[in-house]
Amino acid sequence: MVGMRSSRRLFLRCLRLGHLRRFRFATQLINYIRYARLCIVSLAYNSFTNSDVVIESLFEPVYWLVDHVTRWFGIVFVALVIVLTSSIVLIVYICVLPLIIQTYSTPWIYWHVIYGHWNLIMIVFHYYKAITTPPGYPSQMETDIPSVSICRKCIAHKPARTHHCSICSRCVLKMDHHCPWLNNCVGHYNHRYFFSFCLFMTMGCIYCSFSSRVMFREAYSAIETYNDTPPPTFTFRERMFHKCIIYLWVLCSSVALALGALTLWHAMLITRGETSIERHINKKERKRLESIGKVFYNPYSYGRSGNWKVFFGVERKLHWVTRVALPSSHLPFGNGLTWSAPSWLVNKQPSVLAI
Repeated sequence: MVGMRSSRRLFLRCLRLGHLRRFRFATQLINYIRYARLCIVSLAYNSFTNSDVVIESLFEPVYWLVDHVTRWFGIVFVALVIVLTSSIVLIVYICVLPLIIQTYSTPWIYWHVIYGHWNLIMIVFHYYKAITTPPGYPSQMETDIPSVSICRKCIAHKPARTHHCSICSRCVLKMDHHCPWLNNCVGHYNHRYFFSFCLFMTMGCIYCSFSSRVMFREAYSAIETYNDTPPPTFTFRERMFHKCIIYLWVLCSSVALALGALTLWHAMLITRGETSIERHINKKERKRLESIGKVFYNPYSYGRSGNWKVFFGVERKLHWVTRVALPSSHLPFGNGLTWSAPSWLVNKQPSVLAI
């Protein structure tokens, strides 16, 4: 009897120890899981995290794909611009200009020849300068440059109005955007070339569309008769002439509408003293200050006329001709690191380093 009691006690003790060990194992496992979760959360913690950050993180692979496609196809886009522009110039020289010389009066012929060649020179000059001029980059070696933050990708000082371009993989001074049609960033040193190219290309497309509008209507009416019975007696050269005029008018009109809208958008930004990136930043800041009863002030704006003068580098009236209406390689005002009003600007604003 005593032996049976001892065996029962021993069995109950072993059973209790087994339960305790399983309970301790489960407790330790739960503690390890909680500790791992705490480590992950602590490494990924950000007090600024919200739904926008989560969505942006989820779309990061899409951004990576777009950046790399844009980077490798930039050369294709530049070649496409050159080919399309060259084709329009050839059609004008072969088809449009001879007809103008044959039918127009002498003053109008001089006007078309002078204006057309001036517009073409301005387009070629500013496009070449826009794709070959670096936008400007902050030095990663110097440590005494004025900066407002540290770029989390370059791990270097980032001056005011400087932003990181994921396609170029570096920070750009006064970055506006990365233009695939230039295969280059639009920044401090080539912003004027980019806008001037857009402006003169729009003017050139409008000029070609307007000058060839009568020829377009005649060519379109002729093409509609190609399938008539009996067929019209058009030669191969005449048929090619009709198709070239249709191609010229449709392409120039389409580019004039699209590029004209882009030019107006950038003209509005220049008037306000903003870049495309700053437009979105300032819009959010303006709403935030309005919610607390304050007024937003753009420290980089020198007034409407002042912003245009600073953008084009117009120090005196003659510069509107020599620096705006004629090709000019003058540097923009400032070094892109600090921002203060020029000495020649009337109604100067106080020196500002950053927002």
